[in-house]
Amino acid sequence: MNTVILASASPRRKELLGLITEEFKIIPSGVEEAVPDGIPPEEQPEFLARLKAEDIAKKYPQDIVIGADTSVIIDDCVLGKPGGSKQAKDMLKMLSGRTHKVVTGCAVIKNGECRSFSSVTEVEFYPLTDKEIEDYIATGECFDKAGAYGIQGKGGLLVKAIRGDWYNVVGLPVAQLARVLNFR
Repeated sequence: MNTVILASASPRRKELLGLITEEFKIIPSGVEEAVPDGIPPEEQPEFLARLKAEDIAKKYPQDIVIGADTSVIIDDCVLGKPGGSKQAKDMLKMLSGRTHKVVTGCAVIKNGECRSFSSVTEVEFYPLTDKEIEDYIATGECFDKAGAYGIQGKGGLLVKAIRGDWYNVVGLPVAQLARVLNFR
């Protein structure tokens, strides 16, 4: 049987992939995550997922390689991981009281063939006060997450509603990925 490799260092993705299979390795891709001009925001995560998967598949062609990338998108603007408290505050103010999209792109390379897809979830935030934003930033939870929040932690307290796959917002749409992998 081919080994499943997750081309990501994300502890959240590692945990979520464990819902699909217990047998896998983690080999993070070192590819530069640069997106060429002209690729629309909603297509960027899938593009990056393919880059990551292809990078690892070159070294492990006999295995099944999974690449993933998640973006938070509002007003056609991609919110990455904040570089500091000010950037986190700006992002959270932008999301406050509004609905945004979380897009996770996945790519699976198996037997030299790449199958990729994107999962889109709409997330609506409550209107946030400056104190709520400052208190959340003080938890430190926001700094390694796209859009400056993690729905699976205290960031879940900012969320009024979601439409779509909750696991997608965490970083890996497990039900859809399981079907692509043919584990289910």
